[in-house]
Amino acid sequence: MHDSFAHVGGRLATGLRDLTTDLAALDGEGWWAVVVDYEGKVSCARFDEVRHAPLPPAGRWHGPAARHWRSSLDQAAYERGVQAIREYIRQGEVYQANLTRVLTAPLPPDADPLALAHLLARRNPAAYAAVISLPGRAVVSASPELYLSRDGAVVESRPIKGTGVTEADLLDKDYAENVMIVDLVRNDLGRVAAVGSVTVPALCVPETYPGSVHLVSTVRARLEPGKGWPELFAATFPPGSVTGAPKSSALRIINELEPEPRGPYCGAVGWVDADRGTAALAVGIRTFWISGQEIRFGTGAGITWGSDPRREWLETELKASRLIALASRFGGDR
Repeated sequence: MHDSFAHVGGRLATGLRDLTTDLAALDGEGWWAVVVDYEGKVSCARFDEVRHAPLPPAGRWHGPAARHWRSSLDQAAYERGVQAIREYIRQGEVYQANLTRVLTAPLPPDADPLALAHLLARRNPAAYAAVISLPGRAVVSASPELYLSRDGAVVESRPIKGTGVTEADLLDKDYAENVMIVDLVRNDLGRVAAVGSVTVPALCVPETYPGSVHLVSTVRARLEPGKGWPELFAATFPPGSVTGAPKSSALRIINELEPEPRGPYCGAVGWVDADRGTAALAVGIRTFWISGQEIRFGTGAGITWGSDPRREWLETELKASRLIALASRFGGDR
């Protein structure tokens, strides 16, 4: 594996200076690569050398055999989880909750995360593509979803909710899901925003991505004076689109039903330029993470009263199939 580096937001960062778990450092100085696990583990890495540059050269990706991936929930268990969430909805405990499964495979010793990043850039380009390699772990993301961007006091979130192969596949359930999450994100940002500054410039806009179509909305706000990154995360994390509504109930139900931690999946992956007051953090979806000799990838779906268990399982398959095929041996470039 390479020395610590990051390539995110079109910038290449090398020369690791600091590694901290303190989000307040992001309000200080310097350029930081950021990974925050869904469970709340923070890794903020400050680099000395940061420049606009393409991905550095890498060799060929050596991934696991396709048959070696295992899922934390098989189809029967996942469908039971969907039914359990529907029962919680019937009881009035939650309106929707995201149910995730984690795919894991053993990794050849010569697997290079930078090579995987090259493969995804060629075959599955993404607005918030990132590769961040830190001591003990690497994260390679092809996320299409913005968790938080920041330009001075202005913050923006672009939650994705609703998935189909084509726009015609999108159901009323998908639009309802998106609107519920927009309300949640508005409320989250409202905790740290100047009064009256929370707006929704775009609602339920269909956007096409490799292999799927999603509904995307935009929520914007202006931070209250004195509020920084710790307060912003305290108010909004984990992201609403990958938890559910109400968030507190959804988090409890997710913890009960999911047998493995999500890690960077459904967390935050991106960069913060503390000197300029700018940032872009993606929701850690379409994201691989590597530690030891294992690679992991998460996939999930938002469950509502209108959910059909088999259809939700198939949505998790749709979201995972393209990227798992690329990352598996012989799935990408031969």
